[in-house]
Amino acid sequence: MLVLGGSTLAQTQKFTMAEAVNGMRTNLAVKSISQFSWSADGKSYIQAVKGGYLITDIKTKKQDTLVSLTQLNRNLTEKKFKTVPPIKFTGSSQGYFNANGKMVWVEKSGSDWKMKNTVPVDENAENVKVFADNQTFAFTVKNNLLVSRNGKIIKVTNEANENILNGSSNVHRNEFGIDTGIFPAPNSESVAFYRMDQTMVADYPIIDWSVTPAVNQNIKYPMAGRTSHQVTLGVFNIKNQKTTFLNIEGEKDQYLTAVTWSPDSKYIFVGVLNRGQNHLKMNQYDAANGNLVKTLFEETSDKYVEPQHPLTFFPNSNTDFIWQSQRTGYNHLFHYSLEKGLVSQITKGDWLVNEILGFNEKKKEIYFTSTKETPLEKHLYRINWTNFKMQRLDSAEGVHSGMLSSDGNYLYDVYSNADTPRVANIINTNTLKTSNLLTSENPLKNYQRPEIKNVNLKADDGTLLYGKIILPTNFDPNKKYPVIVYLYNGPHLQLITNTFPASGNLWYEYMAQNGYIIFTMDGRGSANRGLKFEQAVFRNLGTNEMNDQMKGVEYLKSLPYVDADRMGIHGWSFGGFMTTSFMLRKPDVFKVGVAGGPVIDWSMYEIMYGERYMDTPQENPQGYATANLLDKVQNLKGKLLMIHGAQDDVVVWQHSVKFIKSAVDNGIQLDYFVYPGHPHNVIGKDRVHLMQKVTDYFDQYLKK
Repeated sequence: MLVLGGSTLAQTQKFTMAEAVNGMRTNLAVKSISQFSWSADGKSYIQAVKGGYLITDIKTKKQDTLVSLTQLNRNLTEKKFKTVPPIKFTGSSQGYFNANGKMVWVEKSGSDWKMKNTVPVDENAENVKVFADNQTFAFTVKNNLLVSRNGKIIKVTNEANENILNGSSNVHRNEFGIDTGIFPAPNSESVAFYRMDQTMVADYPIIDWSVTPAVNQNIKYPMAGRTSHQVTLGVFNIKNQKTTFLNIEGEKDQYLTAVTWSPDSKYIFVGVLNRGQNHLKMNQYDAANGNLVKTLFEETSDKYVEPQHPLTFFPNSNTDFIWQSQRTGYNHLFHYSLEKGLVSQITKGDWLVNEILGFNEKKKEIYFTSTKETPLEKHLYRINWTNFKMQRLDSAEGVHSGMLSSDGNYLYDVYSNADTPRVANIINTNTLKTSNLLTSENPLKNYQRPEIKNVNLKADDGTLLYGKIILPTNFDPNKKYPVIVYLYNGPHLQLITNTFPASGNLWYEYMAQNGYIIFTMDGRGSANRGLKFEQAVFRNLGTNEMNDQMKGVEYLKSLPYVDADRMGIHGWSFGGFMTTSFMLRKPDVFKVGVAGGPVIDWSMYEIMYGERYMDTPQENPQGYATANLLDKVQNLKGKLLMIHGAQDDVVVWQHSVKFIKSAVDNGIQLDYFVYPGHPHNVIGKDRVHLMQKVTDYFDQYLKK
């Protein structure tokens, strides 16, 4: 019998497939602080615990129960809560939450909590957004926008055509940092919203196979080079209940991004990006009449401009703001004034700013996270916006995230690194003294863990490439092992970081426990390395990425314990495209490939992403032809398993269906598996089935 924590049998457990796939979210989850938030005055912090919420005074460390589950269930609802709902506290004695089809406001009454107000919300409500007054809120029901004010529901739009969406968050398919379609004015008197008309976009069938007969549910999927949707921006005045649309000039299928209100609620700023994605205008509009006030600045590129953040206004200023731009090659902070234009570039260097955390207005400091130390980590910094003095605020290696108190005096710092599962600290920004809130135990301490080595390689042009090799447990350097290359190597994703676990994925460790070497590397095109690195793949997706990954293959072949005749490759989505590309465009390298949700023909992928990196098929026929895998299936030499979710609305199922047809036409055999009911990613318990299938395939054709 295995005794957990027993010294003799420690570090001998092997992962089950369920643990390897979902363990970090279930029984092997790293302990964390739940729903951390700062109190409104910044002098305390709040966290959710099993029986309610605790509030802790930072200076005295005194802890009190802010509200308990018992109090909520006794006073607030006919339907009892089993766990505490996600309350947003707007002070030490009031807050609100959305649960059981209602928006509920609560407030402290003596030592108890009472329900102050409740507003029923439609059961189909989505995109709920509470305004700055903490009372008014907006939400969508299907394709229409509604606002609740003083308990009354106001219909902002009443659009019968289901293909005209108001307030929806999926505008421009969530590219350009778009995560909402609802933009409340700071004074809570108006709300701006996206209106997306996609009636002109071709229907695309997504079949529901769970019913008999099967039912078709059409979606609108704008493919590269074809007709796109048209977006406008409305402003609804709650008082007079009138909507004014901004008079935004330009092509009808352009992109409207970085939507920001001025703090005085008079103006709305919109980044207007052409469909070619190489010319951005930052425009200021009058919120009352919708007219253009002026263009503040423009950004152009011979490749693409990719705005990803709204404006961030300085505290107590209606005129000065920070614009995040990659114009110098890395995402940096630029100080702009409505009167003077560009005031200064605040941060600079061959590194990028990840996100702005907030301000300390008294000290004129901006707090942010950045890759300044290394692209493999993220650290906390502050910079004075007048003298540009910059300071790192944390000391531990790893990937840090931060949450700043409203006054800028305290910074909540959570990080992990290869050897540290999770640490949560509070940094006093005046003294830089740190107090520890949580140091998590290692949930993997009783498991047999592989040796992991960081690998630095160089691309053809000398660019540094970061990777890691995971050796089999009980590794014998005199043996030869099969190897699996796991890759993504596409935009906006980074596989190699200094986080816990060091492997990056417990499935890699499962495979290492079962006699495989795993190798993974971020080639050019992937995230957090700046524009030159990312744009190296422009108009030619797949080519430089394969060249970079071949540097990894050459490295692996140089190792005496790698069996070069037993090399496998696996990836999903862009990684599925890369896997299939390798099996067809470099067919002698890998014996076995498993490609999930793969892009097979970029002309069948969405406009926003596809045209950014490839231009249109009409503008770049050669690039699309080179990357197209439908006419290369006859090159297949190894064993290929292709997997797709039947409800995939990102890389639509037709990609791999057409690939199978091409294989049949060319007399080529391959293996294929479909996950009915799953969209682009197979998640939940079915993911265990997926990874067992992937593992079995490698075991069958690579291990022997």
